[in-house]
Amino acid sequence: MPRPRLALVPGEPAGIGPELCARALARQWDADLTFIGDLASLQAAGERIGRVPAARDASADAGQVVLIDSPCPAATRPGLPDPANATAVVASLLQAAAGCRSGRYDGMVTGPVHKASINAGGIAYTGTTELLARDADRTVVMMLANAVVRVALVTTHLPLRAVPDAITPDALERTLRIVDAALRLDFGIAVPRIAVLGLNPHAGEDGHLGREELEVITPVLDRLRRDGLTLEGPLPADTAFLPRRLETVDAVVAMYHDQGLPVLKFSGFEQAVNLTLGLPYPRVAVDHGTALDLAGTGAADASSLFAAIETCTALARVRIQGRTA
Repeated sequence: MPRPRLALVPGEPAGIGPELCARALARQWDADLTFIGDLASLQAAGERIGRVPAARDASADAGQVVLIDSPCPAATRPGLPDPANATAVVASLLQAAAGCRSGRYDGMVTGPVHKASINAGGIAYTGTTELLARDADRTVVMMLANAVVRVALVTTHLPLRAVPDAITPDALERTLRIVDAALRLDFGIAVPRIAVLGLNPHAGEDGHLGREELEVITPVLDRLRRDGLTLEGPLPADTAFLPRRLETVDAVVAMYHDQGLPVLKFSGFEQAVNLTLGLPYPRVAVDHGTALDLAGTGAADASSLFAAIETCTALARVRIQGRTA
């Protein structure tokens, strides 16, 4: 089977992304990596940590490394994002996405971006997940994962008071179908088992603590079960993450951001990754921000980026096997 080909995009050049990429490009991987970003920032970061990235040919032990320059118009300084570089940051992401859609790459791994700097540069930007969804014209779902649990979200960055209105039958069904399809396509799980959380404490306590479970969540689950999905719930969130329960499911679907993600991050934040389900290619991102206070110090932890590369390699390999079977 051919080695997966992955695009690697550092994100904000003034953050820790270039340093993390320099560390990653110095390692051996079971994938060929193409770095797409500001090479000056990458080289400077590599010099600071003593690991200057260089292109290399593929071998039996270490994947090929290709360096593609997407230059920033303004010189980058660690810890100081420049809105003048917003267009270049977004362009590198879209270049990688275009390569994935064309088949040049089998997946993409992304570092953290600085949303405020991109918006200050005149680009309306809510996040890389949304950017890639628009680029591919796909509805997507955010999933965070580590070795302990996979958690997908029905709603993402909403004020808590807006969440109940956003939990509609269509939104819930769409999320569950995308998660089920991704577990089959990307993770190679023939019959995915998905635990679905309720919205309210104790999953509504039979309507005494809220009626969303009775009126929205349960009817959707019943309908999807008849379509062949294997779903548990709605489950009380306070017991759904017990180890014995997680052993019986392949993913958990939470209704809102802080219902599921604190548990995941507590169980292994450094190794957690952020996946975008529903794209025509695997996309895996680090599960942390730009860490501007650490940029340039050489102290950034690359564990999440390493986990993202390993995860994207595994997902891409499953898709390659599916195409060649």
